[in-house]
Amino acid sequence: MEDIYINKASFGDDFSWGVSTAAFQTEGACSEDGKGASIWDEFTHRKGKILKGESADTACEFYLNYQRDIDLVKQMNIPNFRFSIAWSRILPQGDGEVNQAGIDHYNNVINYCLQQGVEPWLTIYHWDLPLALEKQGGWTNRNIIEWFINYVTICANSFGDRVKHWMVMNEPAVFTGAGYFLGVHAPGRTGVKNFLPAVLYASLCLAAGGKKLKEILPGSVVGTTFSCSAVEPYTSKQRDINATKRADAIINRLFIEPVMGLGYPMADVPVLEGIKKLMQPGDADALKFDFDFIGLQCYTREMVRFSLFTPYIYATLVKAEKRNVPLTQMGWEVYPPSIYQVLKRFSAYAPAKAFYITENGVAFEDQLIDGEVNDTQRVDYLQKHIGQVLKAKNEGVNVKGYFVWTLTDNFEWAEGYHPRFGLVHVDFKTQQRTIKAAGKWYANFLAGNE
Repeated sequence: MEDIYINKASFGDDFSWGVSTAAFQTEGACSEDGKGASIWDEFTHRKGKILKGESADTACEFYLNYQRDIDLVKQMNIPNFRFSIAWSRILPQGDGEVNQAGIDHYNNVINYCLQQGVEPWLTIYHWDLPLALEKQGGWTNRNIIEWFINYVTICANSFGDRVKHWMVMNEPAVFTGAGYFLGVHAPGRTGVKNFLPAVLYASLCLAAGGKKLKEILPGSVVGTTFSCSAVEPYTSKQRDINATKRADAIINRLFIEPVMGLGYPMADVPVLEGIKKLMQPGDADALKFDFDFIGLQCYTREMVRFSLFTPYIYATLVKAEKRNVPLTQMGWEVYPPSIYQVLKRFSAYAPAKAFYITENGVAFEDQLIDGEVNDTQRVDYLQKHIGQVLKAKNEGVNVKGYFVWTLTDNFEWAEGYHPRFGLVHVDFKTQQRTIKAAGKWYANFLAGNE
């Protein structure tokens, strides 16, 4: 892999640099000011679901001290701040009565961003479905389309006068797969009977949400985000090659292809044929929406081999720890070309489409020593991944921005507080912030001081 020299100027003046966060992972204050419970509030209090039994009840206290962290965004010269809205802060029961305190909070966050010269980018749904809706079937209930459109409408009308950039959903393949098939994420449901309706109704909400935003805010820039990875066969055996094609259909193609009007990849994963039984007249067209941009979220590469014991796709991922490759704290391979490969791959769907890397980052065993976090591995990771983004851009991919995951160390879902992805170290006992070496590097890079 070649090292690619990067500086900010190489990307042009219209390239958007930023940092990404999520409400549930940072806000804490889980029942403050009328907020309703989300599926993650409930899931994190189930025994054995989260590493070390941790919860996000406190998290990073962003809800109570958002100004402190936005000040850090400004201090690090980061011009764009992506964050999400907690559905159950706006609508404690998911539908029905609006919680004005929730509206006021996000207005305050948006206003403070703008006051500090930071552009807010809003994600409408980042996994924290109101628990009241889950009790009615959640993503397996077709009524969620109506619930979601109502929620989007409230967000657009409340914040759209100041927010230009919107993302409808964060990584639908992850929240449907991990939450409604594998059961390792909230709400902890398993099996095809939950997964297939969740996939269909999330897809319909994705398109409906985009259409509603454009209807209310015609001048806004509306996108969404998809998780993606370069996937390769573990060996040159035909059965591993075929297994990789099936895995790719689930990992990379499951949501972008319907929204592009290509339908679901049923030919490669026949179990998806079950979606046909759930579809109603007009659904095929309702799945399509021409987003202004597509956000891609890439962290690693996956190697795939045939597995007789994995139902439906007969494929399994070969863990990086078994492949003698550099590892992150999550056990993921460090492989910068993956981000180049997914940009090239996804741009093939629509070469003129605008793409943003809306998440890329890494967790390592950071240590705070004498007031410093010398995370040189993260600096190297960011430099090399940004270099691969530049390579794709120079080869004609219309990639228009890059957002680091994430601002502060936070609550990393089922992994609790163990993995540290932040540019800023958090002492979760004292909530003390310390900008890491990677945060200082990013600040210098964005200032043009390479």
